Amino acid sequence: MVEDQPVLDVRNASIAYQTARGPVLAARDVSLTVYPHEIVGLIGESGSGKSTLAYGIMRLLKNGARLVQGEIRILGRDVYAMQKEELRAFRWLHMSMVFQSAMNALNPVLTIEDQIIDTLQSHQPQMTRREASLRARELAEMVRIDASRLSAYPHELSGGMRQRFVIAIAIALEPALVIMDEPTTALDVVVQRSILDQIREIQKVKGFSILFISHDFSLVAEFASRIAVMYAGRIVEVSASGLLDGDSLKHHPYTVGLWNAIPQLRARQLTLSGIPGSPPDIQNLPSGCAFHPRCTLADDTCRTSVPDRWSRGKSVIECHRFEVEEGATHE
Repeated sequence: MVEDQPVLDVRNASIAYQTARGPVLAARDVSLTVYPHEIVGLIGESGSGKSTLAYGIMRLLKNGARLVQGEIRILGRDVYAMQKEELRAFRWLHMSMVFQSAMNALNPVLTIEDQIIDTLQSHQPQMTRREASLRARELAEMVRIDASRLSAYPHELSGGMRQRFVIAIAIALEPALVIMDEPTTALDVVVQRSILDQIREIQKVKGFSILFISHDFSLVAEFASRIAVMYAGRIVEVSASGLLDGDSLKHHPYTVGLWNAIPQLRARQLTLSGIPGSPPDIQNLPSGCAFHPRCTLADDTCRTSVPDRWSRGKSVIECHRFEVEEGATHE
């Protein structure tokens, strides 16, 4: 793996759902990269297109959704140029996904061990059942669950255990990229913290890259090295998590709004500032910048003109109010 080459390279990708009123874009002209050993967070409100993008990357789109523009490459290979059997072999071996609901992601009539063995032998037919069973025990130990629980069925496990086993299955073949779609949303904060610490620990040892999807800004800011902010199907900003703050001249107003909505536990006085309004209907987006009806900084340019995309290094921003920094390039 070449260190300066992205593991994930999404280029100008648009994903549309077919509706009675015609195709509707849930992801619009999205570009995103994830590099080796990197954790990139993807955040945004519900309906912003995060999960659609994740399923698009995995080529698991359903309900009539399809990639209508752009390309998605994993390890330099175009996912949408692969034949069916080639794609089946590529998934889980080089890219995998931790789905939102652990209960729905696991087969209710198979034990956890059988599901791990099935995953291993499907992609490595030469592996014996005994070898696969030993690997299942290694994975259980890796996610800090006693191997005796491998004989359990999903309904016999707690939510935290189920989520850990879903993560174990995702990393079983040591893929280069693991997509985690809100993997801790339904868990209490103590279990959530434990699982995130485990993920970070395993990622450091195994060296895989993570695209971590969430609506929890504070969680992602602590966990990821870079954060991509998605609004109305577009990525409006990508920034190093350590550089994020409430400065409206440095960041997209939507990013600032999400940041200001985070409770600052060390603050003497708790002040929360929510974003006014609601996310737009993707079938009827506002003119110009889609965020302008909710933006306190919007002017006539924002209402009539789609903002340009500026990049500097691995950072990206789409906003008319952005003060163009030296070295920034227009895309």
